[in-house]
Formats: sequence, C-alpha cells, structure tokens
Amino acid sequence: MALRSEQGDGPTSSRWDCGAEKADFNAKRKRKVAEIHQALNSDPTDVAALRRMAISEGGLLTDEIRRKVWPKLLNVNANDPPPISGKNLRQMSKDYQQVLLDVRRSLRRFPPGMPEEQREGLQEELIDIILLILERNPQLHYYQGYHDIVVTFLLVVGERLATSLVEKLSTHHLRDFMDPTMDNTKHILNYLMPIIDQVNPELHDFMQSAEVGTIFALSWLITWFGHVLSDFRHVVRLYDFFLACHPLMPIYFAAVIVLYREQEVLDCDCDMASVHHLLSQIPQDLPYETLISRAGDLFVQFPPSELAREAAAQQQAERTAASTFKDFELASAQQRPDMVLRQRFRGLLRPEDRTKDVLTKPRTNRFVKLAVMGLTVALGAAALAVVKSALEWAPKFQLQLFP
Repeated sequence: MALRSEQGDGPTSSRWDCGAEKADFNAKRKRKVAEIHQALNSDPTDVAALRRMAISEGGLLTDEIRRKVWPKLLNVNANDPPPISGKNLRQMSKDYQQVLLDVRRSLRRFPPGMPEEQREGLQEELIDIILLILERNPQLHYYQGYHDIVVTFLLVVGERLATSLVEKLSTHHLRDFMDPTMDNTKHILNYLMPIIDQVNPELHDFMQSAEVGTIFALSWLITWFGHVLSDFRHVVRLYDFFLACHPLMPIYFAAVIVLYREQEVLDCDCDMASVHHLLSQIPQDLPYETLISRAGDLFVQFPPSELAREAAAQQQAERTAASTFKDFELASAQQRPDMVLRQRFRGLLRPEDRTKDVLTKPRTNRFVKLAVMGLTVALGAAALAVVKSALEWAPKFQLQLFP
C-alpha cells in the first residue's frame, strides 16, 4: 500500500504512490520471469504455461526470453538448424528481384541509429532467409509484406533460428497468405465486418454505408502489424500474442482497433475516401494491452465457427491454416476450456451482473453472453484456450492482396 502524507494528495503523496507502483510493477515482472523459466525448465516443457505468459500482460518481456520461448510456441527445435542450400538462390529464384526491392525499402524496420554496415548485413541475411524458405517449400508463394514478418524474427532471434521459425510459421499461421491466388487472404479479411457487426451494429452499418470495405486492414493482417507500427516494442508484443494463439487472431485484433476508434469513424464523412483514409492511418499510441485482452475475449464470444457463415456463405470447407494448427488443437484437447471460462464468469461477476450482455447485439441469442470489454487481461488470456470448436470452421478461403 502506498504511504501518504497527512495532506493526502500533495507532492509527497504522489512520489510515494509512484514509488509503490514501480515496486509493484517490478515485483510482478520478476514473478513472471520466474514463471517463464519454470515452464521452460519443466520436463517436458510446459508449453501451455508459456502460451499463457505470452498472451498475458506484458507478453514475454524481453528478446532474450523470446529467443527461448518462440521456438517452443512453434514446436521448433532451436538446436536443429535448417540445412544450407548449395544452390545460388539469387540467380535461380523467380522472386529474387521482388524480394530485393522490398528489402531495400525496409529501412524503417531497423532500429534507428544502427550502423549502416550492420543494417546492410542484416538486409542481406533477410534476403537469404526468404529465398531459402521459398526454395525449400515450393508450394509457398512470396507476397509483398512477407519480409516485414521475417525481419521481425531476424532482429529478435538471428538468422539461423529465424529461418526455422519463419519456415514453420509460413506453413501454418501464414499459409493462407502464401497461396498462388491469395483468395484465402480476402476471405480472412471477410471476418472483420461480422466481428464488428456483432459488437457494434451502428459502426458496422456506417462503414457499410460508406462502402469502405476491408482493404485498409490488409497490411495489418499480412504483416502482423509489423508494417504499420513504428515502435518495435509494440510489434514484438503483438507477435508474442499471435504466436500463442489461433491463426485468425490478427483479424480479431484488427477488429478491436476499429471498435476502439468508433467515435473517430462515426465523426467522419460517410464516404469511402474519408473512412478509408482515417482507418489507414493507424494510431501509434494505442492501449495495446487493453486491445489484446479485448481481442482474446471477442474470439471466445464470437469464434470463427460462429462467423464463418457470414464471412463465406457459399464456400465449401477445405484444409486451411486454422485446420492444420495441430499443436494448438492438441493443447486444447485435454479439457473443455469453454466450460472453464463460463465457470470463471460465474465466480467473477456479481449476481446482478451475470445476465448482462455488454457487447452482444440485442437481436442475437446465439452467442455466449459475456461482458467482453470488462474482462481483465488475465481472464482474456484464459479465454483464449477455447480453440477446439474454432478449429472446426475451415470454410474455403477466398482472398486478394494489395496491388
């Protein structure tokens, strides 16, 4: 408890309050670091605990910890480097010229003040990683924005481990973005408006009237926000979150950004140009931890399986990244966390609040009645374990990337 002067609210009180808050923050951080190391040192590694740590407030805290935990989240053996290709990939790859152009334009993704020689060396490594992954996986097709994801891993874990992690990511979470036609990307974007509609019909209808579409969120989705956020700390915090979650979590995070900016959108002229311009300029001072919590809670309340009909009514089911996300499915198979979540709600909410439906539209009764925006980060993290039912959606995706 913070110490206070007799006056209660003077400068002395403020200094003690700040000191107490800092001490509490440091204690929580120290506890979390200890819990992460305990999970890493368990035999076998407690991957479920690492997922909770990655999702909960602050994420994985440091790049040193990320280098140890990210491979566990992706089920990659950090001590088994990918084989080096004996081919001259820069001469052979059909994608080399495009990759080269994209990497040359990626200067802003490197830390300010980094020596030019060091940055140029990392850019060469970035090219090599991308070409090697494409050569080893001919079913994957390069897209503009892929390098924004790869450079994040390169800066955090280095070239060797980044190659292994991004290769695994490319065949799972990012798989739908790397199809030849990119129809799947368009379909994933089609989940954005149904999520917004369930939470805020007025905002949804305004955006529909403006005919703004979802193209403003394209770069958010396919780069995991790496292309649009200037602070690297925020980028890696989101990567902690996305790596620990269902492959569709980035579209839920995109939805909560739009919902958070509700008043700005409604104050716009109701036309495509105005709304698109506003939403394309993503704020850099977003309350990231709050939005992460809300995205997790919305995933639980409105899982993909419930939204699939609205996103793709005419599509037949087929294998997608979501349906091949085996390690996440396995982590969820030992219990029914949706029931655990509901029990937690019964314990956390006051009796008079238990029947309230804060965000669900009055016209629907198909969804779990959760007070989504009022949830704590911890509860949001626990809620994200509800994955098994979401893995059943698997509609045939249809997508289209930026020109």
